[in-house]
Amino acid sequence: MKDSHKRNGTETSSFGSPSRANHDSSKFYNSRLYEAFPKAENNIDFTENKVPEIALDRIFCKSSEKMDEIPDNSIHLMVTSPPYNVGKLYDKDMSLAEYRDFLSSVWKEVYRVLVPGGRACINIANLGRKPYIPLHAFIIEDMIKLGFLMRGEVIWDKGATASSSVAWGTYLSAKNPVLRDSHEYILIFSKQTFTRGIKENMRSTMSKEEFIEYTKSVWSFGAESATRIGHPAPFPVELPKRCIKLYTFEEEVVLDPFIGSGTTAISALMLNRHFVGYDVDPEYVKLANKRINMILSKRKQQVLRESET
Repeated sequence: MKDSHKRNGTETSSFGSPSRANHDSSKFYNSRLYEAFPKAENNIDFTENKVPEIALDRIFCKSSEKMDEIPDNSIHLMVTSPPYNVGKLYDKDMSLAEYRDFLSSVWKEVYRVLVPGGRACINIANLGRKPYIPLHAFIIEDMIKLGFLMRGEVIWDKGATASSSVAWGTYLSAKNPVLRDSHEYILIFSKQTFTRGIKENMRSTMSKEEFIEYTKSVWSFGAESATRIGHPAPFPVELPKRCIKLYTFEEEVVLDPFIGSGTTAISALMLNRHFVGYDVDPEYVKLANKRINMILSKRKQQVLRESET
């Protein structure tokens, strides 16, 4: 009679089994399914370069296709939302192929400046209805072609701040109902490897509750008002804040190659990180710097109050 409690040697369970404990994923990741994808590199040199002081905590009014101010392997995180209305911002009516080529030239520079294991978070919304243009799918394809390792994607549920219109297409009819997007994507990638090099005194700033919430694949918070900020497509501080807390340590450097109204920089400053930003529109650079200076002024006032007590 067999012992029903006997263990079958020390072999680990197969990947995908219900239990997460002690599973072996090597067979799955070495399967032909993964042949076309970039592989995480071994024996990584985690040496980092420093961003020069002249470029740190600064926004450059120029295209991020050439970020000459930033050395290789110096940025810990990129968070951005690329422009959708390319014709207005770049004075060109780009085809989809031209738009993807333009973004890829920026993503190539992002890859260069990220540290080994550095992360890239791209907030993107899909466009159109006739037909629907899945920009997020095209960006994923282009990032993988450049060698980025995809970590996953977050669905940003904009909830109550999504469009309040009842429906597009035919109302209460199956003739031509059209979906209304109440979500956007945050696509997450790494350079060379999924892990980060560890140095002494690296301090994370997440609480246990934040870690549990931020590692979910759906984030729910409202959108930002374009009228209030003065930018046609601002994202809320909450979006870069979560990415920064989840993927960087204090004093590290966050890049936004399409910084717009400066939300990524503001989030970085609030969380004791540094930033570097780029935008081609001088009015947006002016707006971003104004918002950043307001944050810095509030910080100085707080320090003064604390020193007086």
